[in-house]
Amino acid sequence: MLARRHTAMIATIGGSILLVLWAGVPAVLAAELKVMSTVALSATLDELRPQFESATGHKVTIVYGVIAELKKRIQDGETSDVMLLSRAALDDLQSQGKVSAGSIVNVASSSVSVASRAGAPRPDISTSDALKRSVLASKSIVYADPAKGGASGVHFAKVLERLGIADEMRARTILVPGAQAAEVVSKGEAELGVAMASEIVPIAGAQLVGPLPGDLGMSLVFSGGIGPTSRDPTSANALIRFITSPAGVAVLKAKGMDLP
Repeated sequence: MLARRHTAMIATIGGSILLVLWAGVPAVLAAELKVMSTVALSATLDELRPQFESATGHKVTIVYGVIAELKKRIQDGETSDVMLLSRAALDDLQSQGKVSAGSIVNVASSSVSVASRAGAPRPDISTSDALKRSVLASKSIVYADPAKGGASGVHFAKVLERLGIADEMRARTILVPGAQAAEVVSKGEAELGVAMASEIVPIAGAQLVGPLPGDLGMSLVFSGGIGPTSRDPTSANALIRFITSPAGVAVLKAKGMDLP
């Protein structure tokens, strides 16, 4: 028992918390970590957080939001130990000194995709023309309000403009503030939804039809970075590494994420 405690202490002092974590030994000094994360990763983090906390003794508090909103909050002075946003957003924040230099690690990727109610016939979205026909044939469609800055909503609004049906669909469109599109579809309140695949797969009652076709598609790489004022960057890094560990990757895939 003394040898085991001695080993755990050496691992912590040496900065390799993962050796403690994966050996199932509580960390000697528990940390309180604040995380600011895109809603696209919420299903994954909600499952992994208690595992990480149980293994390390750390306490993790997560603030979810759309990328544009969180990025602005960080630029305005708010910070956290770990930031999980798009790679592009983190790179920009790093150039402003808002993310610790060299700390960014790619975590996963996800595509802007179409959802329909579970059990309903899957619409044909295999080509841009097929997507256009399916959207026009739908009674209603829901996606994130572009004005709120959600990446999927901003992108899909441009897709509708490109297809030439934005005005025609306006009366049949439901806008949500964040990642609620799949939930609206699952309740039967909209026939089709558009969101990141990772926001669709975890929702019971909704089914993933597939990504937007061809050059209408968009995939985002999500990454983790460490706040420059973090009081425990070693533990913050351990959390990022836990998310990208084999156990974390299994959850990411189960929640509709792809590897970056």
